[in-house]
Amino acid sequence: MKIAELFYSIQGEGELTGIPSVFVRTSGCNLRCRWCDTKYAWDSEGDEIGVPELLKRVDAFPTRFCVLTGGEPMMAEEIRDLAEQLVTAGKHVTIETAGTVLPESIACSLASLSPKLTNSTPGGDWRDRHESLRLQLDVVREWVDGYDYQLKFVVSEDGDVQEVLDLLNQLERDVPSEKVLLMPEGRETEVIQRKSDVIVEACKEHGFRFCNRLHVQLWNNERGR
Repeated sequence: MKIAELFYSIQGEGELTGIPSVFVRTSGCNLRCRWCDTKYAWDSEGDEIGVPELLKRVDAFPTRFCVLTGGEPMMAEEIRDLAEQLVTAGKHVTIETAGTVLPESIACSLASLSPKLTNSTPGGDWRDRHESLRLQLDVVREWVDGYDYQLKFVVSEDGDVQEVLDLLNQLERDVPSEKVLLMPEGRETEVIQRKSDVIVEACKEHGFRFCNRLHVQLWNNERGR
């Protein structure tokens, strides 16, 4: 399978923030979020690495936590085989996905679902395709019904919070408020800080969880960190 990068760091986002984890980033994505900070994983950058070699590389690090990310990892060939073998080996596997591809019983310890709001839609040639694919409620429901999960939303401005509330209503699931994470959009610490106050107030009002971006704070979004 095509792997854009594999590295050992700490989890910078979500419920497991701060936990040392091995990140396996696949190449390929079916969306083109305008604020994406891993555009190098959109297409075919990276090396072809088989599942046995990936298992060996992941196991070389002193942690049981592994994150399958992208791009969109659910598009990757052999992702189900990789996930199953990691879980069988005793790893805690987080899958970071936009929730546009059905899980189809994939082995997964935590589904980190990041449905895309309208603030993600780019201009240009990808606009219509992205807009038609970015939100697949039936797919998100399958993940929510079948897995331990977190719902992580990128918030650019105050109006995005209402869109999150509308989406949760349309989802028609009893989602605990602490499972909803609001994350400020931005690739620099100063930008994230500037947007954080509004998001914190929204979290306090609705019981949502504030999702910092620790890796940006520590390394300014440096690749491989």
